[in-house]
Amino acid sequence: MDWIDHMNYGIQISASGALASIHQQDALTNNLANANTAGFKPVLAGTMFRDAARQEDGLHNMASDELLERLGGGVLSAPTMIDFSQAPVTPTGNPLDLGIKGDGFFVVGDPSNPTLTRDGRFTTNADSTLVMSANGTEVLSTSNSPITINLADGPIEIDSQGVVYQQDVSIAQIKLADVSDRSILEKRGEGQFGSKYSQPLDLIDATGMIKQGMVESSGVNEIGALMKITAASRSAQGNIGMIEMQNRLTDRAINTFGRIS
Repeated sequence: MDWIDHMNYGIQISASGALASIHQQDALTNNLANANTAGFKPVLAGTMFRDAARQEDGLHNMASDELLERLGGGVLSAPTMIDFSQAPVTPTGNPLDLGIKGDGFFVVGDPSNPTLTRDGRFTTNADSTLVMSANGTEVLSTSNSPITINLADGPIEIDSQGVVYQQDVSIAQIKLADVSDRSILEKRGEGQFGSKYSQPLDLIDATGMIKQGMVESSGVNEIGALMKITAASRSAQGNIGMIEMQNRLTDRAINTFGRIS
């Protein structure tokens, strides 16, 4: 029944292609949904070729079919990567909105295990603490502590290094930091990034500059994202069509040639 094995292998290859394309489509759709989210960094969703099962699992002594192995094992989703490319920084008119031009992130959250963000839409809460407008997460200073700003005491000016001035007096400095290897970063939701290894980040000084009254736009190219979603959808549909065709051929083979044999 070698012909049955060949058909099953074809179904498996098509199934791997369909699953990878559906995963790619989901990631790209999420990118597109955040096309207007300040500081959003899109995921680079791709696929990679998979070795034949005997090669992938190191089962080199197992009997196999050389012809099938030359076909490989289909495709699978490539490791998730985040595109940290600079997006346009646009004015908002809000003095507490901050955009980063260049490399670096705002440091927010728990001082002992902070997260990073490029979403500089800030405000003050009921305690006059500087927080992210989207979720109320506290923004940290260079001393790793929350920043208190009493807007009733006068207008705020923030320079390119994040030093906060009120009535010409420095009251705090917003922490701007980076990591030496951004591949360790993963999305934590609501525009924040943390270590994929569940440990505190080893932060280094950032080289970017802060722009007051501005925010960084989303890094999503809407037209490009739409085109990629369409391509991923067609790929998924094509692989599903191949599975259906191979199922029909298998059914015909069993019910026709099986009786003859």
